[in-house]
Amino acid sequence: MILRHGRGAPCSGTALHASAVATLTDWSAPTEEQDTLRRRYLDHLAAHQDGLAKACFPDHLTAGAIVVSPGADAVLLNHHRKAGAWLAFGGHLEPGDASLADGARRELVEESGLASFDFDDEPLSLDAHAVEFCSDRGTVHHLDVRFVAVADPDGSHATSEESLDVRWWPTDALPETFPDMYALIDVALERVRSRQSSSTPGGGSSRAPAE
Repeated sequence: MILRHGRGAPCSGTALHASAVATLTDWSAPTEEQDTLRRRYLDHLAAHQDGLAKACFPDHLTAGAIVVSPGADAVLLNHHRKAGAWLAFGGHLEPGDASLADGARRELVEESGLASFDFDDEPLSLDAHAVEFCSDRGTVHHLDVRFVAVADPDGSHATSEESLDVRWWPTDALPETFPDMYALIDVALERVRSRQSSSTPGGGSSRAPAE
């Protein structure tokens, strides 16, 4: 389902936990690998009532979004200050988030400055990765739930304190980044193209970094 930008009603931590469990239980993972991650996330939430909180160590769920142009020919990325790489938008969930999708929308607004976009509240993909700068206790694993949003490249965006830059990149001239980001861009472009009847059939994103 495509939603216009806007937040849901705030939830308590318990309600957010229940919402996340429901979302991941109902989600049909597109591959066996993604379904293995889905079950890992659910096992984590079953074992940790605080499994969505940054304080949950060493693993916790996070949420974010990749932004694609309406024509699926460009993506909006931020040059993350701590990671030192071009990434999608996202971060830690907060008690006031109504759902995983709501947390991803909030992070997107905070980090991109976008005021208008279409947001798909069905999860796009899952990715578990190690983060060295999240906690002074040691390596943390972000169990990331990723969504997709569509925005006009001609609209305004801004750079937050967490980023060095926010920029639209043509899909045939992407910046150097992590393999999971290229994979995320690919699945985001595929979903946007498949859900917009006006999209040009065929084609795929190039993984060649820009000079």
